Amino acid sequence: MLKKNKSQILILLLTLFFSINSFSQKNLYAGIEIGRRAIKISVIEVNNIRKADYKIINFSTERLSFADHIAATGELTQEDIDRTGSIIADQLKKIKTEFKVLEENTFIVAAPVFSSARNIDALKNKITSLTKKSFDIINVDEEAKILVKGAIPPVDYADALLLDIGAQTTKGGYIDELKDNKLAFIPLELDFGTMTLTDAVKKTVVNPNQAEDLSTYQEKSFDYNPVLRKKIKDLLDANPTLLKKEKIYLSGGAVWAFATLYYNENVKDHYIPLFMEDIINYDAILKNNFSKYSTLAKTDKEVARVLSTYDQKYLISANNILQGILESIPNLETKKIYFVKDGQVTWLMSYIADRSKKVNTNF
Repeated sequence: MLKKNKSQILILLLTLFFSINSFSQKNLYAGIEIGRRAIKISVIEVNNIRKADYKIINFSTERLSFADHIAATGELTQEDIDRTGSIIADQLKKIKTEFKVLEENTFIVAAPVFSSARNIDALKNKITSLTKKSFDIINVDEEAKILVKGAIPPVDYADALLLDIGAQTTKGGYIDELKDNKLAFIPLELDFGTMTLTDAVKKTVVNPNQAEDLSTYQEKSFDYNPVLRKKIKDLLDANPTLLKKEKIYLSGGAVWAFATLYYNENVKDHYIPLFMEDIINYDAILKNNFSKYSTLAKTDKEVARVLSTYDQKYLISANNILQGILESIPNLETKKIYFVKDGQVTWLMSYIADRSKKVNTNF
């Protein structure tokens, strides 16, 4: 009788185990990014990692002022630590129970800025004590490689380059094919980003009374273009291999602003084709008919979000970088250009690619 009961219990436990695992889908992944000013939570379904064929199941954010507190005092506040621990514990529970994501398919990372927080161990200990999970801090030197691995579909690794136009710099890179199926990652970086270029242009305005005058800014921005283009030329000259790449993937705020304002439609594709003619036309609107976007922002939430992030000067600088890079690439008409729309899941796609047997990320 005892043996019979033991057998029944064992069968019941095995049935329960396989039932639970059948509900957990192996192609579902979750990522929690502790960013500079927000915690971002993503759940995605990956059908084909090599082709970057995926679907975003859920995305949400929780706003916190991490970067401001670290800059001001060199450490996180106790409120930051407590609230972050609580948010991550709640989100991990939701990821497991509501979305049925496997434990091994759930990842947590923190932005590079956290490496400078003196009390980062307090945050690590808090999260581990609540969730039994740890997190990686993205190394600033590895950031470009993570961008490339996650933003470019692995099937295009050998034939593409990525540039991410950020606030401070423009960074990215490409992958070079070596012998014996080995790959090498070549990082790219341009000193200028949207905000740093704007600041550099403003410094050329001699009369302080004209510092915020738009017409003066446009004039000085035009005069500064040779400096920008020289920097771009130096970058391209130092990396002649990238000119052979047939596909150009672009990401970052500058490209997001262009795609949102100019195309003005809710594009569901992860990669949006861009055309040089459109970028030139958009540049003319920015400089000569900006009221078009100001009016559109009253009824379009996404346009309003762009204009609340960047003022006209920043948008002009952003497009100067975008246009300057593309115009400097020979035979551009033969290339395919794409905007990487889902920048928030780039790091997660990189993590998935690293763990896939179907993708060579040994570079």
